[in-house]
Amino acid sequence: MATSKEYLNFILDQLSGLSDITYKQMMGEYIVYYQGKIAAYVCDDRLLVKPVPTAIKMMPEVKFEPPYDGAKDMLLVDNVYDKEFLAELFNAMYDELPKPKKK
Repeated sequence: MATSKEYLNFILDQLSGLSDITYKQMMGEYIVYYQGKIAAYVCDDRLLVKPVPTAIKMMPEVKFEPPYDGAKDMLLVDNVYDKEFLAELFNAMYDELPKPKKK
């Protein structure tokens, strides 16, 4: 099941307090970038973030799930209605996110 455009727009609205949020579509799903780094995927109407230590600490009851079949597990964010939490999460994760690969 592909992510609906409505869900993507909801997530982007929830992240609107952050600067430099961009996304790319990938086979009906979306990669979310924060200040040029891959921070999350929006897949099957779910928000999944990179499993960096800070994110795990901030969501101790978190579920690990793959964004799509064959992918590495990521962290399922179930608190998507809390804009402040999402902003805090993305800001806290930023330094631990991998740097973009050079093309």
